[in-house]
Formats: sequence, C-alpha cells, structure tokens
Amino acid sequence: AFQENEIKLLTAEIERLKNFGCLGISPSLEGLRDENAKLKYRLNFLQKSIQEERSKTVQSMININSCLQEIFGAAIQAAYPDLENPPLVVTPSQQPKFGDYQCNSAMGITQVLLKTKEQKVSPREIAEKISKNIPANECIEKVEIAGPGFINVHLRKDFVSKQLSSLLMNGVQPPAVGRRKKVVVDFSSPNIAKEMHVGHLRSTIIGESMCRLFEFAGYNVLRLNHLGDWGTQFGMLIAHLQDKFPDYLTVSPPIGDLQAFYKESKRRFDTEEEFKKRAYQCVVLLQSKNPDFIKAWELICDVSRKEFQKIYNCLDITLVERGESFYQEMMKDVVKEFEDKGFVQVDDGRKIVFVPGFPVPLTVMKSDGGYTYDTSDLAALRHRLCEEKADILIYVVDSGQSVHLQTVFAAGQMIGWYDPKVTRVTHAAFGVVLGEDKKKFKTRSGDTVRLIDLLEEGLKRAMDKLKDKERDKVLTAEELRAAQTSVAFGCIKYADLSHNRLNDYVFSFDKMLDDRGNTAAYLLYAFTRIRAIARLANIDEEMLRKAAREEVLILDHEKEWKLGKCILRFPEILQKILEDLLLHTLCDYLYELATTFTEFYDNCYCVEKDRQSGQIVKVNMWRLLLCEATATIMAKGFDILGIKPVQRM
Repeated sequence: AFQENEIKLLTAEIERLKNFGCLGISPSLEGLRDENAKLKYRLNFLQKSIQEERSKTVQSMININSCLQEIFGAAIQAAYPDLENPPLVVTPSQQPKFGDYQCNSAMGITQVLLKTKEQKVSPREIAEKISKNIPANECIEKVEIAGPGFINVHLRKDFVSKQLSSLLMNGVQPPAVGRRKKVVVDFSSPNIAKEMHVGHLRSTIIGESMCRLFEFAGYNVLRLNHLGDWGTQFGMLIAHLQDKFPDYLTVSPPIGDLQAFYKESKRRFDTEEEFKKRAYQCVVLLQSKNPDFIKAWELICDVSRKEFQKIYNCLDITLVERGESFYQEMMKDVVKEFEDKGFVQVDDGRKIVFVPGFPVPLTVMKSDGGYTYDTSDLAALRHRLCEEKADILIYVVDSGQSVHLQTVFAAGQMIGWYDPKVTRVTHAAFGVVLGEDKKKFKTRSGDTVRLIDLLEEGLKRAMDKLKDKERDKVLTAEELRAAQTSVAFGCIKYADLSHNRLNDYVFSFDKMLDDRGNTAAYLLYAFTRIRAIARLANIDEEMLRKAAREEVLILDHEKEWKLGKCILRFPEILQKILEDLLLHTLCDYLYELATTFTEFYDNCYCVEKDRQSGQIVKVNMWRLLLCEATATIMAKGFDILGIKPVQRM
C-alpha cells in the first residue's frame, strides 16, 4: 500500500516536471531531464517491486503466524515507539477457549520497561495498549485479553476459508523465504570397500529429507556424498588385488563380496610383514598418480559404488559424489594459506593449527609430509564456501564428530573464509541407533547390522503385516508389492525422522509397523482412506477442481474450523524446520493433522447415504474439499520425508 501511494506521488511529480518544461519556467532544462529520469527510474523500480510481491503471494502459502507477528510487531511499535527490539511472541493456542493464536509479548515488555526505563507497568495494561494499536488487517476477527496479559486472537472465518480455497486451486506452495540461496548438504558419506551399515542410515535419511525441504522452499541445493575414497587403507587393498587378481588391468576382477575382500587384506596387513611393506609402497605409488595403481583404485571404488547405489535406489536417495580424493590437489594450497597467515606451528615435525576456544589443535600435515582428515575437511569447507559460494552449509554427521567439525568451522572463520553473520555453517548432529536392549544396534553375533539386510528384513515384515490384515485378498499382485515397499521403507524412514535427531533412538520393527499411533503405517493408511472418500462418492478430480473454484468452504462446525486451521499451519511448520533443522516437527504435525481429520470425519458427514439402501443421497462438497486439502498437505509432507504413499493399501 505504501509503495502504491508512492507511485501515485511520483506520477504526479513527473507530470509537474513536464508542465514546468512546457511553460519554460525552469532555468535548466538539462536538470529537469535528469530529475525526470531519476523519478521514472524510481517509479519503474517500485512498479516492478510490487509485481514481484504480488507474484510471490501467488507462489507461496501464507504463513499465518508470520502475518500475526507482523501485525503485532506494528502494534507494539505504535504503542511503544521508544523500545528497541521488543519481545515478540505469537503462538497457536492450545485450547479453543483461548482463541486461535496468542500474543504473549506483554509479560516480556513489562520486564524490558522495568530494566531499561525503570517503569513498573502491569502486563495487562501493556496488552490493552497493544490491542488498541492493532492495524487494520484481513485475518483477525477480534482479540481478547486474558489472565495477566495474554492476548487471545480469533481469526476471521472468511480469511481461513479463502486461504483453503487458494490451496485447493494453486496446490501446496512453499512458504515465502526471500532470496533464492545456495545450500550445500553433506550427508550419507560411507567408506569405500566397507558396506553401508545401520550407522549410515540416519545421515542418509535425515540428509535426503533436509534437501527435499530446502528444494521445495525454492533454494538451489547441492547434495554432496563425501565418500571415504582415499587414504592408507587403499595400499593394502591394491596389494591384495594384485595378488588375488594379477591380470586386473586387462580382466575386470570378479570381486563379489568387497567386505570379505577388505577383511582378508586387513588380516594380511596385520600378520604379514612383507605384505605390510608392499601396502605402504602401494600408497606412495597411488598418491603419485601411477596409472596402474589409479586403475586398481578405480576398480575398488566402482565395486563399492554399485553396492551403495542399491541402497540409494531402495530409499530413493539422490547424491552427487565428491569424496576425499576430490580435495587432494587443494590440500597443499590450504596448508600454504594457513602458513602465510601465521596460523601454523610445528610440533615434533607435524604442522598444527590452534583455534581459539578449542583445546585440541588441527593437524594439517603429518611429520612424514602426508595430509590428514583435518586437512581434507578444511579443503572441503574452503571449496564449498569459496568455489561453490554456499550461503548455507549443512553437515549431517553423527554427534561424535561435533568437536572436530566445530573446530574446522572455527578455523574457516578465523582465516576469513566466511562470516557467520552472512553465511550459515551448521552441524546437523544426530544420535546413534539402539537395539531394543537400549545398546548399540548389533546382530546376535555382535556384528554391525548391514543396511541392505535391514531393508530386506523390512520388506519381509511389511509383507507379513499386509497378509495378516488379509490385504493380499483385496489387492492385485502389483498393488500388494507397491504397498509392501511403501510400508517397509516408509516405516524405516519415519521411525528415524519422527524422533528428535539429537537423541539416540530405539530401532524396533514391531513399533514402526504398528498401524496405531504416530507411525508411517498409521499415516499411510489414514491417507489412503482420505483419498478414497471422494472416489467412493463418484467424485473425480475435475469435479473437485470445479468445486474448489465455485464452492465457499463453510467452517461452521467446530471440527471443520479446527481442521481448516490445522491445514493452514503447514507453512509455519516448514519455516520452523528451515531454521532449526528438526524434522520430527513435521512428523508430529502430520500425525496431528491425521488425528484432527479423524475427529472431523467422525463428527461431520461428507457423504450422506440412505440407511436402508446404502444409496448416496447427499454429497457435502465443501467437506469433500476439506478432505482434499488434508490429503494434499499430507502428500507434500510425505514427499519431504521421502515417503511414497499408495492409492490402495
């Protein structure tokens, strides 16, 4: 509105200048032309800005919480113009009697006034003053002051109805997040020649979901797989390859079980002195880029890649491989940069870097001239910040690496690669996977659980569950297979994502396949039921689209109102996760949405049938539209979590 008003004033000013020119009043026509050009430029800028803002509103869903924060921010500013950064707290109400949202800023402002101005004012008085200064807006029906100074906010029903209609006509749109930024996410990161195990599960699932969320929000996302594909272990692997498959350069070696191959070479390295010496020589030749040794290295990496890809295909994971080998040539420059800036100390032949606030230094070069994981991680950080130009950099790595990564980040900041006020560099840490005995998840023999075995067990158990429910009698063979993979992999992902990633979590097939409570099995089943409501009423997609354009969503019943508000909280849920990277919030929301829908469906007839004949006598289209809006939001939530729902289950 402010910009549109300024456009009117600028247009009038341009007309005025034109008249001055025509009347010959101005002593400097050139000056007038300059002034006119500046005004036209400003006018063009404002008009373009308004067009962009309007296009944004079409392309993004309204975050009601953010809208209310803007409204109450303006009210607080008007009521207390002298306060700098006053507390602004707006949250959804927990009970209907307290309205739809609450502004709880009055208590905080009381404390600020007492500390900064030595004024003792009651929170209720402050709440009243804020309420009187609420600007005109389209979303608030009324406000009430409750208790010591809570401001209860009641939303307008026509506003909520309008937003739901927009959702149905335009589809689920991301929350408005401003400038399109570059996001680099480092996740999964298994080691070559070792099989992926249950420890890689969390990084892979969490990282994929974070990427999907940032991509949906409109960011430019680079998904990096920082493979452990370089290092001294390749010496023993290449030496063993030469012995076992001497013609490997001309005939591709049939390495079926790379894990067994790794164990054989490790046993020889530990017990055969001559083999150990040759393994060290192989490392030197590999690092000096000898073509035969590079070929051996590539063969070993390719075998691992094929095994990793089987798991990525099962879990629908997309990654760009950029292992430790990618950064080898950059390490020399990293060490030189730290030396040139005076950060390197020599300790017993090693080159080390002390970072303020961290007791253990980074070793950037070993006494034999070799590089370390510290050097590799610094080179990766520098490349992502300085070459990839990341605005946001997220490392999805277990909590055990926290101190190491914080030291590396602080070193990057110290040397000037990034400013934390401008660039966000974050360690999205996660806890370990535990067995049902609350100890690290292992096989009965005490070995680490292979990830491929875990996924196959999930498929078997999902099929058993579906057959227990006699789904094999009502679904086609193809539908049954689709339901099996949806349930198996969906449940494994959801069991992980529904827990706060910072905590350890207990892996239990029985719990994750339970179709009651906050599980993927329950949500997937709820979703198929919702999708079936319109289908069973013989209402197709085109009829729903037409109804969305023409019908007004009536929200008179308390359960309709509760569901409508719950649906529209989706953008604020996503906004929160973009900030704190805690995906369990989305799982909690989807479960709340499904249970809120069940309350609505149990109390509000969508399709009314004759009790005797079972014939449909009435279709309440606005309620079917609420069903459709619920399913649309659930489908997008599933997509962000990497879960594939099915139409029949």
